[in-house]
Amino acid sequence: MTIVRTRFAPSPTGTLHLGSVRTALFSWLYARRNGGEFILRIEDTDRERSTPENVEAILDGMAWLGMESDEGPFFQTQRFDRYNEVIAEWLDDGKAYHCYCTKDELEQLRAGQMERGEKTRYDGRCRDRKDVREGVEPVVRFKNPLDGDVVVEDQVRGTVVFQNAELDDLIIARSDGGPTYNFTVIIDDFDMGITHVIRGDDHLNNTPKQMNMLSALGAEAPVYAHLPMILGPDGAKLSKRHGAVDIRDYRDNGYLPVALLNYLVRLGWSHGDQELFSIDEMFQMFDIVDVNQSASSFNPEKLLWLNQQHIIAAPAEALAAALIPYLEAAGIDPANGPELRNVAEIFRERAQTLVELAETARYCYEDFDEIDAKAAKKNLRPVILEPMLAIRDALQKLESWEPDAIGQSIQAVVDKLGINLGKLGQPMRVAVTGGAVSPPIDATVWLVGRDRTLARLDRAIEMIKVRAENG
Repeated sequence: MTIVRTRFAPSPTGTLHLGSVRTALFSWLYARRNGGEFILRIEDTDRERSTPENVEAILDGMAWLGMESDEGPFFQTQRFDRYNEVIAEWLDDGKAYHCYCTKDELEQLRAGQMERGEKTRYDGRCRDRKDVREGVEPVVRFKNPLDGDVVVEDQVRGTVVFQNAELDDLIIARSDGGPTYNFTVIIDDFDMGITHVIRGDDHLNNTPKQMNMLSALGAEAPVYAHLPMILGPDGAKLSKRHGAVDIRDYRDNGYLPVALLNYLVRLGWSHGDQELFSIDEMFQMFDIVDVNQSASSFNPEKLLWLNQQHIIAAPAEALAAALIPYLEAAGIDPANGPELRNVAEIFRERAQTLVELAETARYCYEDFDEIDAKAAKKNLRPVILEPMLAIRDALQKLESWEPDAIGQSIQAVVDKLGINLGKLGQPMRVAVTGGAVSPPIDATVWLVGRDRTLARLDRAIEMIKVRAENG
């Protein structure tokens, strides 16, 4: 049996964004599902707009997402000899020809066709030309068949038929000799043994031309699957204002790679009512034939929710390792506080992103200058002075600084004084964290540590005493 080989072929005229990543994801998953191979190819023939920085952005983004390729990256600019070889062969065999039409002549042709209500396309006037036009550097055009049709059995769109009479002789080499996109793609797909081409449906109209060129090459066309576009929440084409930004921005904003891939795989594909997928589950369940034809809408709130679900579900050790760069970026020293595994375990349900998780855990690693004024006014009142003194004394005497022992000490104080647990727990939280929100108080105090906890309780007690003296 033929080994399934898919490819992702981004152009480095820009960075990696959500639409491109979904295309790469579907190609990657299909190869993995079928025990095949995934190839990465950089289509950098647009030398004016392609930049090394964009190449780095693409490779960096793919590495962060964990979508490793089996071969590549290949670069089209390193394959010009191969493209020129085929162009020369096709010119010799009559499968391609030189076109000497000037830009002005082509514009006049187009204007006339539009005036007559005809489809605008090249009319083949140089198709059988034998003479050389002096002073004009010709382009090379492919001789597309004049009759018959091209049938695309698309895995997403179904059967799509194109009439050759509606297709023009596309340019395969510019006047400066540079090969064009549609031509280089089919040479690469043929040479690299690509069996399945999964790409956006904006390429569907290119497919019949590419299939005709593959036929001229003596090659069998791959299986095609054209994915519907992703729309913004307003129904317009996805753009930067919707979230079509450099994919690394999601990394910097604290998203987990699996969460982003989970979200993208559900844009056009589903498996029952399941929302949360691991990478392994995507490998096992994804099939390109299950992708629907309608466009999908990008929902940033849904992505954020999925990210939180993956943070909650992640193994604590893995989450702790992922958290380190975000703590460091926030200026927090991970070595100056509790074990990261414990922080990840206790804070995970209170953060939608790793950036948020790092920031909410800040008080576990460094002291704060001020207690939130509103929280202090509400909770650090003279009435709580006695319970605060009692819990401070109890915690100082604890032999085992563990959540259970801390919790028991707090419970013993409230039982002795006959007050509600919340009457003490919330003032303790404000004193120890500087604010009104935290994980359960016993776990919070445990993470903050004995010395920091006692020092912060002392500060709060002094604030209460001053408040009592001032009436």
